[in-house]
Amino acid sequence: MPTTDHWPMLALRVTTPRLELRLPDTDELAVLADLAAEGIHPPEEMPFLVPWTDQPPAERARSVLRYHWLRRADWSPENWSLQLAVFVDGEPAGVQDVYARDFAVLREVGTGSWLGARYQGKGIGTEMRVAALHLVFAGLGAVEAVSGAFDHNAASLRVSEKLGYERDGVQRFAIRGRPATEVRLRLSRERWEAAARAFDVPVAVHGLDPCLPLLGAAAGPEA
Repeated sequence: MPTTDHWPMLALRVTTPRLELRLPDTDELAVLADLAAEGIHPPEEMPFLVPWTDQPPAERARSVLRYHWLRRADWSPENWSLQLAVFVDGEPAGVQDVYARDFAVLREVGTGSWLGARYQGKGIGTEMRVAALHLVFAGLGAVEAVSGAFDHNAASLRVSEKLGYERDGVQRFAIRGRPATEVRLRLSRERWEAAARAFDVPVAVHGLDPCLPLLGAAAGPEA
């Protein structure tokens, strides 16, 4: 019996004209780790709630491996995090996370992401989020998607605003020993549909049906 029969998530693919999002194999995960070690953001900035990129390069790379392994190992339909590698021309460029708790009840997902420095500024961040939102709204039947970004992260906030997210309050954190304000963002299904029509980026999802029970969406998108 092939591994995908036991873990169909391995066969899940989300594609756009220039991107493919899927779970990475062992060698591809090592490439992602190397990419993180090269750097993701300027050292004076910190876009993440958990400042994992402050670690030395070798430890930063290992943390990518550990986190991917952890999120696969502690998976349940009630609490999951789908760590999709983003491929550009067949090469891993970053990670698009799609996660949810109690999706069967709430029909709400969250997203997060990172891109290697050499892939930034090319519109890839927007396109990978478009792909992820298509997966959760068109594929899983989500009602809302949530995200967040620090108030100084103008690039991330612009992407969210372009895609129809609305501001949903703020939350304060201590990051690097200093106060930081996260802007919470929320996207309704109706606003996603309007944004998807405006962007008109073709997205295709392959291999989703066998994954639905593992995602708490066994009843399908129309439930």
